[in-house]
Amino acid sequence: MAHSLESLVIRHTHRLPSPTGSAGEGAAAARQFDVALASVGFKLSGDLLERLSGLSEAVVVRAAERTLRTVGVMVGHHVRHNAYFIDFPANVPDTEDFWMRCVAKALADEESRENVLVQLAHGVVDLLGLPTYGRYQHTYEEMLAAQDELIASAGDRVTVLHLGRDLDDELTDLYLALAGSTTPLGEEHLRDLAALAERCALGPQPESIPVRENRAVVNAGRLAVGTDLLLDTVTDVLRLACALSGGDVTLVEPTRFRALSRPTRRALLAGLDALVAANPAKLADVHAHREPFKRLGERLHPHEYPRWPHAAAVFAVARGEKEARSFDSRVESLLDEFDVIGAVKLLTAAPGKLFRTLDLLLRISADQDERNAVVAAAVRVAPEVSCRVVLSVREHFQNRERETGAPRIFVNHRGRGWAAPDVRPPVPAADRDRLIAALDDEVRRRLPAPGRLLLDPDVLDVALPLSGRATAAGIGVLPRGSVSMVDGEQLRFFVYWKETGERTDYDLSAVLLNSDYSTDSWLSYTSLTAVGGEHSGDLTEAPDGASEFINLSLDRVRGTFIVPQVHIYDGESFEDVEESFFGFMLRDGERKGRPFEPRTVRMKSELRGVGRVALPLVFRRGDDGRWRAVWLHLYLRGISSANRVEEHQVSVSKVVRAVVEREHLTVWYLVGLMSDDVTVVDLWDADRPVPDEPVTYIGLERPEGLHPDSRVITLENLRDLIPG
Repeated sequence: MAHSLESLVIRHTHRLPSPTGSAGEGAAAARQFDVALASVGFKLSGDLLERLSGLSEAVVVRAAERTLRTVGVMVGHHVRHNAYFIDFPANVPDTEDFWMRCVAKALADEESRENVLVQLAHGVVDLLGLPTYGRYQHTYEEMLAAQDELIASAGDRVTVLHLGRDLDDELTDLYLALAGSTTPLGEEHLRDLAALAERCALGPQPESIPVRENRAVVNAGRLAVGTDLLLDTVTDVLRLACALSGGDVTLVEPTRFRALSRPTRRALLAGLDALVAANPAKLADVHAHREPFKRLGERLHPHEYPRWPHAAAVFAVARGEKEARSFDSRVESLLDEFDVIGAVKLLTAAPGKLFRTLDLLLRISADQDERNAVVAAAVRVAPEVSCRVVLSVREHFQNRERETGAPRIFVNHRGRGWAAPDVRPPVPAADRDRLIAALDDEVRRRLPAPGRLLLDPDVLDVALPLSGRATAAGIGVLPRGSVSMVDGEQLRFFVYWKETGERTDYDLSAVLLNSDYSTDSWLSYTSLTAVGGEHSGDLTEAPDGASEFINLSLDRVRGTFIVPQVHIYDGESFEDVEESFFGFMLRDGERKGRPFEPRTVRMKSELRGVGRVALPLVFRRGDDGRWRAVWLHLYLRGISSANRVEEHQVSVSKVVRAVVEREHLTVWYLVGLMSDDVTVVDLWDADRPVPDEPVTYIGLERPEGLHPDSRVITLENLRDLIPG
């Protein structure tokens, strides 16, 4: 268990908890550890190398084994990446020539000849039925023997592992950071919080837990150790019940509630009773989730506990046996009557709801007086709204400057995206600008004074992580809408999947789009070679895991956009397979090496969304000729089977345009608001030393040598940049 918790710290913080054990002469083993890490794109910081060098060799070796396993998973090096074409990217055949070779081999095989002849007589051959198609024709070891060794390059990725504190302190810090996050966490982070919640339930707690989903996970841990629950609303109890049943704490997907023990039932009913007894108006919250409350009531048996009548009232409202008019219904009645002033007065009692309704209120206002009242109310209640919501509304209104009919992106909580023309009437420019200025003032007021600010220029175009669900789990992954430079001559995508039992066929593809988002060409199993690129070959099953690659020479690519995508052709979904992930690598010139080289991996992300087509990111050639990645983290619905790049060109083009043309709030936006409280702003250059005094550092990765009292914001804790 301690090893898995140590792995959790490494993944989240890029720190190795301070190793413990007997002192000794571990310098040689520590240097070997550092060399082994370099092969997968990591290295030990100076402090960590020094710490390990003072321990015994056995302690260093054990730490190295655990750490290498962890970082191997982080970059996708824990599995074998075999390619269908043994010397990919060299000698990739023309698609039709390859198919004809497969047919010829099938005709030469006695077992398959008759079946192929029958198919040929009908003019159609099923590729999946050919014995040499879609299945590895060589072992992993044979593929390695056919490939040249990768020569080290200064351009390889180097991720530094820093020396952490002892394991208990690191776990406590991580728990506080996750539980107290001001933005919703992604699924992986929620699972990690669940792993920490029970262990840390009796220790230090965050000042507040503003995100309800996080609170549900924390409450599950608190319930397990018998400490008090943190409950503000009846919905908190419903979310906790979902967490206890392994369901969706966001309440978007239905949860099948498990049978609960008597102590658990008593705890939930007592919590509900206390909430409603203190404020009967909380019964109105039941309407938003009536069906889940009804199903929960069947598990809790409130009739068996007459001493908690207020808890029973919750389920009576859910069944329609007791009246409790909801706040939302009162707002809807006023809006139906176009009573904007009345709706605004009512909504000021729920500042978050008012903010989420601002666009509608401004659009339906009959005159300037009503719009003035809407803006004034928003300014008045803004201090009571979470900064995440303030920032989300700020980003929303800066994109309302676009003309009617411009593409609008919609993304649900599971990452499924679709685009449609924005047909909403415009918001008057003067009112929009007044509101934006007021929101900027509110965000500026909440930002801490950073003192001396040290900035990595590469972080400035990273989008603010207003939701953890806008970022996939992995390494080198940026929030949706972020832009990052792509410095390399060869770009290589990879996908890996392993089925649980049902034959599963994923297809890695890439469509090349022109500047107007029309299709130039594509690479897939139906087009193994295209301008500037090669496909490693189609694999149609993955009982032991399978990998597909696409290699592109960027100087030969036509068009403006490269859109890698993963299609589910057949079999298990992204959520049902044992494992699936996507990533990309960068290499220089004609550099050789194996199809998968971990130290060239720039990004690796889990594929765990709902949909049959995954769009992790898009690459865009700028006016300066340089390529940049724009992060998507989207899944398209697709069709039930046989998804192919040819069928999804239009829908892919629409969502790419909608995200690329949307203006996202970035780190640069917050830095601009901090400027009045900054003593010195430095754009940090890795070739010069960091300052000796404490600083606020914001960058993609933590540099070595920062003062221990510095505040450090990197990709791993970028959410901490958003104030409460």
